[in-house]
Amino acid sequence: MIVVVGIGADGWDGLPHASRHEIASCHVLMGGARQLDLVPGDFERVPWPSPLLPALPGLLERHRGRRVAVLASGDPMFHGIGSTLVRLLGADRVRAVPHPSSASLACARLGWALDEVAVVSLVGKPAALLVPHLHPGRRVLVLGGAPREVAALAPDARVTVLEQLGGPRERVHHDLDDADPLHVLALECGRDGASTTPGLPDDAYEHDGQLTKREVRAVTLALLAPRPGELLWDVGAGAGSIAVEWCRAHPACRAIAVERHPDRAARVTRNATALGVPGIRVVVGDSPGALDLDPPDAVFIGGGLTAPGVVERCWEALRPGGRLVANAVTLESEAVLTRWRARLGGDLTRLEVSRAAAVGGFTAWRPHLPVTTWAVTKPDTRTQTEEDR
Repeated sequence: MIVVVGIGADGWDGLPHASRHEIASCHVLMGGARQLDLVPGDFERVPWPSPLLPALPGLLERHRGRRVAVLASGDPMFHGIGSTLVRLLGADRVRAVPHPSSASLACARLGWALDEVAVVSLVGKPAALLVPHLHPGRRVLVLGGAPREVAALAPDARVTVLEQLGGPRERVHHDLDDADPLHVLALECGRDGASTTPGLPDDAYEHDGQLTKREVRAVTLALLAPRPGELLWDVGAGAGSIAVEWCRAHPACRAIAVERHPDRAARVTRNATALGVPGIRVVVGDSPGALDLDPPDAVFIGGGLTAPGVVERCWEALRPGGRLVANAVTLESEAVLTRWRARLGGDLTRLEVSRAAAVGGFTAWRPHLPVTTWAVTKPDTRTQTEEDR
């Protein structure tokens, strides 16, 4: 059993009796060098190696059979090492003894309701992950973010630095150039921020014309129906707008964008970063050859429909209960959708969008190319009852 003990900037003096007992009873104490310096005791001290995650299994194995305690900042199960150890060892081999988290302490100092605040950890992660949380009037706590980098992403936000929370050197201020390394950033957002509802303006994307237009994109995302934790294949990604808005639907949504043109693939990466979902994986290659990927929960085919084997491979890889949506703008690709609907069922829908535009000194409707959409759900035989079978 590994015991993970939360500790604050106030160190040993701020620990309750139960936490002190767990530390004093161990043979081996692991943690960051700063944390190890906060506690007294005669036990073997093992500072975390860098990088930690690859070394962690071997490190724990070397001390198998000994009583091991791990120090964690604040609440070990809140963006902490406790969650990592549970994933590695299982919940039955890890016991957490929490301390007030930095988020709890920050909200206590600011008078904010913790349940109304978004908390974003940028520890070892790209700062762009903050972007989807920046909404008008919202309050956000950022863990591990560089003050100037965070402020650059939210130029109209009021940024407060809360450092050494709970310790004798605690300080709350607004000097971004004088922040202690142990800090939390509190953002009070201004009026900027893009909606997470599908259908961002077309000019939110860098593109060369290969872009699923706003109105069609909103319908397509509604049919794909993203749910937290699910994986999307965006095949023939173009500018990557479907993958981007899929991932913006929830922080746990994942996407793989497949694009044959290297310049467009690079554009997908730039769009994903700019819109706050830098974790999108971009695969450069022709489909179906490039589709040897993790099984998806949903598939969007925006390009390459007429290439032999693309629909077959997508349907084969799709998890039971998953959704496949494909859009066609040419007669040839529309014919492919018609044949597949006859084979697998689903719904065919034609979308025709016109936007008002200037014609001389007047205004008229300027139509876009009609888009035919095929949406189908793969049967999930696992949910059938015995009577169904």
